[in-house]
Amino acid sequence: MFSFLIGVIVFVLWFIPILAISISDRTQGGEKAAWILAVIFVSWFAWIFYLLLAPLKSQRYV
Repeated sequence: MFSFLIGVIVFVLWFIPILAISISDRTQGGEKAAWILAVIFVSWFAWIFYLLLAPLKSQRYV
């Protein structure tokens, strides 16, 4: 039972950056998908880069 609880906690901690990027308004579309994939494969380092660098392209307001 204890190992299951640890597994759930690890999964929730792993899922927090994915959820944060998916509900963020900083990026859209393909760039958001790329950041989510980066978090899945590179982990928390990608989320730190997201917080520091996103959006990669400046958005033009019309």
